[in-house]
Amino acid sequence: MTDVAASDFRHPRRHVRLDTILRLRWLAVLGQLAAIFIVAHGLEFDFEVVPCLTVIGLSAALNLGLQIAFNPMQRLEPVYAAALLALNILELAALLFLTGGLQNPFAFLFLAPVLISATALPTRLTIALGVLAVACAAALVFFHLPLPWEGDEPVALPPVYLFGVWLSILLAIGVTSLYAIQVTEDTRKLSDALAATELVLTREQHLTQLDGLAAAAAHELGTPLATIFLIARELEKTVPADGPLASDVKTLREQTQRCRDILGKITQLSATGAPFDRMPMSTLIEELVAPHRDFGVAIKIRIAVAAASEPVGTRNPAILYGVGNILENAVDFARKTVEVEAWWNNETVELVISDDGPGFAPEIMKRIGEPYLSRRRGSDDPHGGRRGLGLGVFIARTLLERTGARVSFRNRTFPDHGAVVQIAWPRSRFEATEGGEISDEAAT
Repeated sequence: MTDVAASDFRHPRRHVRLDTILRLRWLAVLGQLAAIFIVAHGLEFDFEVVPCLTVIGLSAALNLGLQIAFNPMQRLEPVYAAALLALNILELAALLFLTGGLQNPFAFLFLAPVLISATALPTRLTIALGVLAVACAAALVFFHLPLPWEGDEPVALPPVYLFGVWLSILLAIGVTSLYAIQVTEDTRKLSDALAATELVLTREQHLTQLDGLAAAAAHELGTPLATIFLIARELEKTVPADGPLASDVKTLREQTQRCRDILGKITQLSATGAPFDRMPMSTLIEELVAPHRDFGVAIKIRIAVAAASEPVGTRNPAILYGVGNILENAVDFARKTVEVEAWWNNETVELVISDDGPGFAPEIMKRIGEPYLSRRRGSDDPHGGRRGLGLGVFIARTLLERTGARVSFRNRTFPDHGAVVQIAWPRSRFEATEGGEISDEAAT
């Protein structure tokens, strides 16, 4: 029930496909052509149409060249994707230079390449693109051709207004990029953690299936071994004690008996481990507690007397791993004692695991169960709130919730100290769960 290392599942940012960048660039080309057509022919404004079409034509030519020279489905290295987005910024700056600079309402399109970078590229490249966009916007405050407008007099907005536009672009790029980076990172963490959860569940299911195969193999081998043992025993009776074959026949009988004993142990070990075996709550608790009894921490089990019969569920790998991981954390952080309490009635099955350790740190109490929450406490923090409640607890909580459980975390009430984890199932769900079952509600 060991914790899963975060580094095993945290992946770098995904590379962007060339096709994605090209689609965005073609969309920009079409949008720019439409804008020029509307302004030149619809509004009949006078501006530098030919230079604008030249810039757009060069952009379209580059798109065609990239589509011909490279496979659009290939994934670009982040630096190349950033270079294409930077080119988008420069092309937009050139068009804005020809059509009024920051007076042009399309100046806020500087946000688009930076926002795309924030969702797909490393932060350092996003910052570089943001700086480029802000620098281009600053240059357009001072250098630009007149804004296309009706009448002979060009539109001249006050410098303070242009500064406000530039500042708003700067703030918009900064705020939206930070938000996009944070949301994308949280989504990536959750995706990686869920992948780790599925891997753990698959491993536990495989282990459970191996137990069943071992039991089946032991059963199948039992009959031929019994036959060999009987024949060896009969031969031992008929062969003279001082004969040359006596010792060999005796060795054959002893080794056959040894094989029977080994298969008997395998059958006993697997008796409660076959994939569809059912086990009462008390047996489940004992199986989970047994591996942690020799670590210098006393584990006390309390099962409340109830009028209802003891719940019996399947040997579910998700429950075994989830509760086992929480129990292992309790043993790791406990000073002397871990308590495991269970009670049930006709509607609910509840399991409470508590320890006398430092408890949960207040600053992470509301975030327990998030993937990659924090690191395990170091040697310089022997009495502080517990750390290391990231991916392992996320996996445990996710697996348990998939079986219909409700998992809650709290600290003991002062003056007692320590952490308390409460796991509660609807009794019908606990008794109906099968190994690897995923509820529709949890899956969504």
